[in-house]
Amino acid sequence: MNVSDFLIDRLQAWGINRIFGYPGDGINGLLGALNRNGDLAFIQTRHEEMSAFMACAHAKFTRTVGVCLATSGPGAIHLLNGLYDAKLDHQPVVAIVGQQRRTALGGNYQQEVDLMSLFKDVAGDYVQMLTHPAQVRLVIDRAIRIAVAKRTVTAVIIPSDLQEEPAIKEPPREHGYMATGTGFPHARLVPQQADLMKAAGILNAGKRVAILVGAGAMGAATEIEALAEKLGAGVAKALLGKSALPDDLPYVTGSIGMLGTKPSWELMDNCDTLLMIGSGFPYAEYLPEPGKARGVQIDVDGSMLSLRYPMDVNLLGDSQDTLQELLPLIAYKEDRSWFEQVTANVAAWWETVEKRSEQEADPINPQQVIQRLSSKLPDYAVITADSGTAAFWYARNLRIRKGMLASLSGNLATMCPAIPYAIAAKFAFPDRMAVAISGDGAMQMLGMNELITIAKYWQSWQDPRLLVIVLNNRDLNMVTWEQRMLSGEPKFEASQDIPDVNYAAFANLIGLKGIRVEQPEHIDAALDELINASIPTVLDVVVDPNVPIIPSHIDFKTWRRFTQALMKGDPEQSGIIRQIIKEAMQGGI
Repeated sequence: MNVSDFLIDRLQAWGINRIFGYPGDGINGLLGALNRNGDLAFIQTRHEEMSAFMACAHAKFTRTVGVCLATSGPGAIHLLNGLYDAKLDHQPVVAIVGQQRRTALGGNYQQEVDLMSLFKDVAGDYVQMLTHPAQVRLVIDRAIRIAVAKRTVTAVIIPSDLQEEPAIKEPPREHGYMATGTGFPHARLVPQQADLMKAAGILNAGKRVAILVGAGAMGAATEIEALAEKLGAGVAKALLGKSALPDDLPYVTGSIGMLGTKPSWELMDNCDTLLMIGSGFPYAEYLPEPGKARGVQIDVDGSMLSLRYPMDVNLLGDSQDTLQELLPLIAYKEDRSWFEQVTANVAAWWETVEKRSEQEADPINPQQVIQRLSSKLPDYAVITADSGTAAFWYARNLRIRKGMLASLSGNLATMCPAIPYAIAAKFAFPDRMAVAISGDGAMQMLGMNELITIAKYWQSWQDPRLLVIVLNNRDLNMVTWEQRMLSGEPKFEASQDIPDVNYAAFANLIGLKGIRVEQPEHIDAALDELINASIPTVLDVVVDPNVPIIPSHIDFKTWRRFTQALMKGDPEQSGIIRQIIKEAMQGGI
């Protein structure tokens, strides 16, 4: 057994059963060990960045550590964007990367990069380069344990010559050597009783309670539902917490923030008490005005407490465990007027969303695609979305049901994770349907490449269904709208216009199934056909880039900048005005 063989065995001892990666000569030893092992699956992506996205998604959807593998130099560099996605969304991911031979380091050798420095930020909690076979056990054990314990990214660098040396499975019992073990305990972390009593006092005294849940609330749906019903509270969701609670609960106001709903804005603007559960939602302007509401926060990470809002009580603990301790201390609110107001706002909002999605556009309203998709999704589907306007319609129009999973790039908000996230979901849950919602910009950047990965692997999945929806508007649409609304600048066509590609034809070319839709009356039939297809599919929908992505609440300065952009001669001025009038008539603005 050589070092590579032992490293792979050690990963398996930790329960790792899948590595996402791309080959290169800097990891030839590791690839040989994977080939000899035969049990630990190597999932070959088209690009190392996609490997890191898949490792991040694996961690998000399975709540276990994700592992990605890349060669030295350029391969390691390519990992960074996906690793930052994991770091900023607090996901446990271990990156294993090759390096040039130890004898060549420091010699300006081909593909020699200072990988310790390169990964020092993204994997700052633990990044180590192996220099001796006796380190393998120690470094792999610590990399995984720290990734899980701190919910972060760690990195292991292994020179190519070391990969071939004889393994040292049991380090000698001598000075300077360590024998480490595997396994991570999952303890029950709850706050002190005195803090729980203080929190309950604030929540019981509140007359208009708002709850905000994030990714840290996953798994605590039963407790949150019980708490909301006791308090007569509305529940808003940060984007990463979209699947924490189903949207068919009458008091769930939906997403919050720029991409959020009107009921979520009203909930936060009018509440007198705020409870944040497992959320690091960054946009303070969408939370209550400081001093206007008393606050309680629950988070497993003490560094996130009182970070977004000055809380009266901070509860350090796991969301589910803490809520289980808190619930018996909460009194049922007899006055249901706030609860009734919230539920009425939610019901009215969903009616508005439905009407807005049916508004005519040129040629198709993007809202309509996601609105129609939502009701057709099978139970337990896994939905992913890209950044940009795809995330906007995902946040507003897609209604999560109990048992579904959903995610996107939250804090990094990077382009291109939708399809690799969906692929990782299919490997984690091969019996469940996955849906990736992407913009055409992300498809042209890297998404089309990962359709090839789908074509490579789909026949190994128990349920072959993976649907990629491309919102094809020939525009880098989110940036275009941000130029107008944040900078007061008209659309810069040289920057924003992108080629019109037939993504459905490309899917058909590589052995998948694709349908291009250019008229709204064809949406339902296309969705029905593709959702029930026996092969992964692509729905290429030609949509109108001028349907506005205006926030649920917009201040005067933003309106003024937007007006200035139109007055400067925006090339889409007439189309934008038509669509805004239609939105306003439906109460969307």
